[in-house]
Amino acid sequence: MDKILRRKKDHIALFQDMENLSQADAGFGRYRFEHNALPEIDYAEIDTSVNFLNHKLRLPLMISSITGGSNGERVNRTLAGIANDFGLGMAVGSQRIALEDRSWEDSFRIRRYAPNILLLANMGAVQLNYGYATDECRRIVDMIEADALVLHLNPLQEAFQADGNTNFSGLLKRIGKICASIEHPVIVKEIGYGISAPTAKKLQDVGVYGVDVGGAGSVSWSSLESQLSKDVVVKNASNAFRDWGNPTTDCIASIAKIKDKIKIIAGGGVKTGVDIAKSIALGADICSNAFDFLQKIMISYADCENFVETIALELKAAMLCIGCGNISELRSAKLLKVG
Repeated sequence: MDKILRRKKDHIALFQDMENLSQADAGFGRYRFEHNALPEIDYAEIDTSVNFLNHKLRLPLMISSITGGSNGERVNRTLAGIANDFGLGMAVGSQRIALEDRSWEDSFRIRRYAPNILLLANMGAVQLNYGYATDECRRIVDMIEADALVLHLNPLQEAFQADGNTNFSGLLKRIGKICASIEHPVIVKEIGYGISAPTAKKLQDVGVYGVDVGGAGSVSWSSLESQLSKDVVVKNASNAFRDWGNPTTDCIASIAKIKDKIKIIAGGGVKTGVDIAKSIALGADICSNAFDFLQKIMISYADCENFVETIALELKAAMLCIGCGNISELRSAKLLKVG
């Protein structure tokens, strides 16, 4: 337990270090919208809201999984306030620590601060190969009164993490069992290297409701874990993976082609309202961000507010200059590939 707590504290500190950003490109620079000089819509009437999992979000954006335990209670409580104030969704960090020690459950219980937000529980999918099953999944959903369950995939991180859980064999079948046995939708998330269309199709076929593609272009977890390691081999090997992963835009575009497509959350290097607009036009349902929210909230609540307000302005201005009055129209907007 002490080891998990230390790792979570270290992750928070290193997560904010710009040196741990991936050298991979999320891909948003390869697309642009054709500017519409005569949009024939009223800026004041542009609607940026979207419905997702029976919740109306004022922006197609959610705060992605960050932390819990340790100093996570303060971070989660404050971010829950942001989600509540701006009508965003939110996913908590891995609740494994609270499954192993109930004293940490309160660090995840944020409903009291944001009673009506879209809220997602979270656990590492690989834990299904290490003794966790339906009961544990139900417990973490009930623990925080969540609307859905996130099972995150992180094979590269686990490979570089000391004592990492690296047995991913047979995991798809176990994920399918969870989908069939719990009463809430299941979303599968990558943490920074992307979910490909073939993987998304397999997940859809076993009952997964949606994927957060978690594409390359944000944090390099192999780099982050190597900084926590004293093993020179681990440190050297991590350098080969600084640009590893599937670009976020490639993940979105390819998964969107799946018939009866699985729901898509665009995560991984989504930093601006224009990135959100491009994600929606490529086929995403909503977007997610963890890195920037953590960066801002560790400075001040006001900085985080300004970040969301900036994104909201960027998205709305982009929609005006594309000629889209709402998110449904944005889904049909034409994107030009420039690279």
